[in-house]
Amino acid sequence: MTAPDAALAEELPLHLPEYLVRQRWFAAKGRPVSAVSVAAVTPLVEGSELLLDLCLLRVEFADSPEPDHYQLLLGRRTVPATELEYATIGAVGGHVAYDAMWDPEATRWLLDAIRESRVCGDVRFVPEPGAELPVGMPGRILGVEQSNTSVAYGDKSIFKLFRRIAPGLNPDLELHRALRRVGSEQVAGLQGAVEGVLDGQPATLGMLQDFAGNSAEGWAMALASVRDLFAEADLYASEVGGDFAGEAHRLGQTVAVLHSELAEALGTGSRDGAELGAALAARLSVAAAQVPELGEHVAGVRAVYESLSGTIPTQRVHGDLHLGQTLRTPYGWLILDFEGEPSATLAERVQPDSPLRDVAGMLRSFDYAAYHQVARQGASEGEEHQLHQRAEEWATRNRTAFCDGYAVGAGADPREQQTVLKAFELDKAVYEVVYETRSRPTWAPIPLGSIARLVSDSAPSAAR
Repeated sequence: MTAPDAALAEELPLHLPEYLVRQRWFAAKGRPVSAVSVAAVTPLVEGSELLLDLCLLRVEFADSPEPDHYQLLLGRRTVPATELEYATIGAVGGHVAYDAMWDPEATRWLLDAIRESRVCGDVRFVPEPGAELPVGMPGRILGVEQSNTSVAYGDKSIFKLFRRIAPGLNPDLELHRALRRVGSEQVAGLQGAVEGVLDGQPATLGMLQDFAGNSAEGWAMALASVRDLFAEADLYASEVGGDFAGEAHRLGQTVAVLHSELAEALGTGSRDGAELGAALAARLSVAAAQVPELGEHVAGVRAVYESLSGTIPTQRVHGDLHLGQTLRTPYGWLILDFEGEPSATLAERVQPDSPLRDVAGMLRSFDYAAYHQVARQGASEGEEHQLHQRAEEWATRNRTAFCDGYAVGAGADPREQQTVLKAFELDKAVYEVVYETRSRPTWAPIPLGSIARLVSDSAPSAAR
């Protein structure tokens, strides 16, 4: 990438502070931003009505010496189409600048660039061997993501532009390439990638995959199932037409097979249980200092962490697995988005971990689906008590079904390692409390309630 021209270097940053805080993918909302600048630019299209540049933005903070970098596919036109008004950033160099992921002409160029293996400066557009990509097809933007931005090309391909960029190979691309090598059917097929440079090191900018048409998101399916249960006050979860347990069982099998494939592709290792417990305890201390409501639970959570011992098998895992990272297609479940925990550094996200972290993430997600629906009902105190009982019934049934399915797929029941599994559930719930307190305070009681239930269980057995 090159230094930005004068218009981009001087005029674009004037619009960026106000623009960034309105974007769902900007992860630093609430932090004290001290400066925003254009760190580097790669011209993609010049000398036409459309000017297209790939920009890396540098965001500096008053509370940290470490900046963040965000990616912007910047389009500029003299008179943009009306439908691009939503994506407008401001006047730059006598043109109107906007987020070009909303521009069909720009997204058509992106797809063509990957298919043709184009190189623009330090940016390489790389098709996967044997991938058959559509020709001359514009993309339509999808509004389902928060941390990145995706466009679909018909029913064949979907391109994801990574917004927050760090030096190194993005684990989403790394793991999809690894799973492609072992012929995995648990993920959408990889078609290509966009790779660049940040701070002199390789960086992943985007990736292109098979589009899973005619599919449903696991989170939406689970919420519909909970609503069906709440609407049938005189029926058990197993009797309701929208019972999700069968799907939870199949999803558990899919996750187990995925873990087996990741181990085959990238190997296995181990970690000392006591060392893991100390690391989790350190995260707990940081969280408790930020959220006073965690204080009453700290001793119980810490006791679970301190009971970890022995050797814990590790491998590469998803790292941020929940129902929103799953798709049900006519052929089975697919697992999405292998970037890992959003708050972790890239170095942390590529470290081997226990597969039980992913299992715990799914168990937390079943709790969320159930109790989130209680919060949305707006029931009276008496009705809310009954809804809590129904939510617990649904969550328990589907957590059990998921673990049963995982046991079938893995040949070992994750509940046999109850202490480790509980520790990862608690670690995830503590993270959720911090996130919800900052972003959605009315949701904070969901993970706080889960922590209370987990620490009130009988003393966990020794880790295995």
